[in-house]
Amino acid sequence: MAKRYLYGAAVQGIQQFIFRSSKLKDIAGASELVEQICTKAFDEFARGESIIRAAGNIKYDFARREDCERAVLNFPRKVMEMAPGITISQAVVEYDDGTDFGAVVNELERRLRAQRNRSAAPQPGLMAVKRAPRTGLAAVGEMDGELVDEATLRKREMTRSGRQVIELCKKSFNLPDLTYDEVAYEIGDLTGRNDWVAIIHADGNGLGRVVQKLGHNRDKFKDFSRLLDEATHNAAHTAYAAVVGKWTARGKVIPLRPVVLGGDDMTIISQAGIAIDYTKAFIAAFEKETEQLLGELLSQARVYGNGNKLTCCAGIAFVKSSYPFHFGYQLAEALCDAAKKDAKANLKPDLLPASCLMFHKVQDSFYVDYSDVVARELTPAEGQSWQFGPYYLEERDNRWTIVDLLRQVEELEALSADDRGVKNQLREWVALKHTNPGLARQRLDRAKTIAGSAARKMLKIATDESKRESISYYAAYDVLSLYSVIYQETK
Repeated sequence: MAKRYLYGAAVQGIQQFIFRSSKLKDIAGASELVEQICTKAFDEFARGESIIRAAGNIKYDFARREDCERAVLNFPRKVMEMAPGITISQAVVEYDDGTDFGAVVNELERRLRAQRNRSAAPQPGLMAVKRAPRTGLAAVGEMDGELVDEATLRKREMTRSGRQVIELCKKSFNLPDLTYDEVAYEIGDLTGRNDWVAIIHADGNGLGRVVQKLGHNRDKFKDFSRLLDEATHNAAHTAYAAVVGKWTARGKVIPLRPVVLGGDDMTIISQAGIAIDYTKAFIAAFEKETEQLLGELLSQARVYGNGNKLTCCAGIAFVKSSYPFHFGYQLAEALCDAAKKDAKANLKPDLLPASCLMFHKVQDSFYVDYSDVVARELTPAEGQSWQFGPYYLEERDNRWTIVDLLRQVEELEALSADDRGVKNQLREWVALKHTNPGLARQRLDRAKTIAGSAARKMLKIATDESKRESISYYAAYDVLSLYSVIYQETK
């Protein structure tokens, strides 16, 4: 039998490379560079059959050993020249035409994991060299009146090319005629009535099971990868049209900045006020698109016992525009992971987790990790929690849906002038729950006696406990947080 060579490459350090700078122009240039790594940068080595080329993940099937060797030897160097700071993990599995392709894919993933666990060589830099103030890395020149490191230089060169740097936006918004003036390049382009922005990270559920069921067939696995990428792009198009396109006139700056879009992965920086609506539209469209494009493949392989589609979880970090974006992304990713964990809880392996999202408004000037946030900010007392989410796309076990959450925020805004004091009463109750629970209860009882019917209903919904595994959860913290980023006016 003829020998074949399954090549895999995993791009490491993507998020660190993209979010190292706090300037949106640098983030934009970095996003475009990452987008090109799996497409244009690999094109010169593409002398075989593409399996996956999206979102930092490449799987390519070579029929000739020498073609595979050429990619292994030269692709990492090309990537490092394009995007200093990005590293590539590579692996190859040699196999016969008749070998089970799923076993080949699994072995490739095992080897890639082993490569990723090897620490990369640190970037050299002597104590005496000048440092770029934004990144702390060795400076290689000056641009825009400041010292910049090599990676930042490449990002800004990309941004200045104009035409190239809007390709990811065109792809995300489905606007082939998008102009340079419609793209956000300054963080001020993303802030609305206040200074809050949102970093959104969404990721598909259950891809490992799909690989187990479909991976044994090379053609089906290839079709799945291609159609999944298409579904993710279509979902982004739908979300843009539903939430932004309907009210943002063409010619105006679009309050979204795509960062990563491909495979089952989406990361975007957004105006805070539209973040929940945009994410809801994206995950709903992701379900619909995967059912339409992948339903037959999933059904034939009997991947899931409760649906022929894929679902999606998302994390949203609301941060001030001056907040370090790399911390904001880490929080968004951790929130996405927490949503996935909740969606999978007590679920059989052959059942599809439900789509949901979690969010957090950053109150502190520093961030360690999400577990620290939970302990320090979201736990007012033992056995109590403000961690009311995640919020589900559809009804599930008496949990709030995303629509339920948005409705409560809208009803809080719609209270009459006489009842507007409820917001301050809720804030006081939240603060006192940490420091004086008895006084918190007294103040809440007093607030309910003097409130009108609409305000009394709001107080009850926001402060009623929801028991889960002996812990009492309350919605007030999330409702107030989301209210502030949507309706607070500081400009």
